Parts: sequence; structure tokens; C-alpha cells
Amino acid sequence: MARILVVDDDALVRATVSSALQRVGHEVLEAQNGLEAIATVEQSKVDLVISDIIMPEVDGIGLLLRLRKQHPSLRVIVISGGGRIHKSDFLRMATTLGADMSLAKPFTPDQLRKAVDSVLGRQGGGGTAS
Repeated sequence: MARILVVDDDALVRATVSSALQRVGHEVLEAQNGLEAIATVEQSKVDLVISDIIMPEVDGIGLLLRLRKQHPSLRVIVISGGGRIHKSDFLRMATTLGADMSLAKPFTPDQLRKAVDSVLGRQGGGGTAS
């Protein structure tokens, strides 16, 4: 299975996503913001990054841009529950900037698993999952 980095400033979201991924056999690393995620990617081999968009320090868009520049083949799924701007706007922007897929919060463990399988090449697909 894959080594996946889950990036979200909400500890409950990180724990929930991590647990769902571990239940299907993935190894999971966690970071609470983009700055921690960048350090983790530099120190550890990671197959996939699942990142929230709205976070302190370095947000998900900044993280995505940095990953695309320094690790262009690294797979990235962005997640967002929105904020001041509608979540679909954030998700659309992230996929335009190079995210492999996006998921709107809240999502089910099954939607997460299907997105991960798709991005890692276990199924066809890409784009936005609903």
C-alpha cells in the first residue's frame, strides 16, 4: 500500500482521514499545516499528499504550488470545507493549479478510498470527486 501524508490544521479531520486510510492498509504521516508538510516531504518518501486548503502558515494552495515545482510527480488530493469563499471555488482553483483530484468536505470514507485508489492508479479517473 501507499505512504500518504495527511495535512490539515484540524486535528479531528487529520485523525479521521488517517484512520480511514490505515484501515485499508496505507501508512499515514500527518502534518498540521503546509510548512510541516513541506518538511515531511523533504525528509520522507511519500506517495500521496492529501491536503486541506485553508490552513495557517503555508496554506494548501501554497503547498500545492511548492510540491508541483519541487516534486512534480508527487500525487496530490486537495480537500476543503470552504470558508469565506465557496468550497467549490477553492477546489476548482487547486485542480487548475495541478492537484490530481479534489474532495469537498464532508466526504465519506468510501469516497476517500475511491479518490486515493484513483489517484494512485488503482482505478481510472481524476478530477473532482463528489
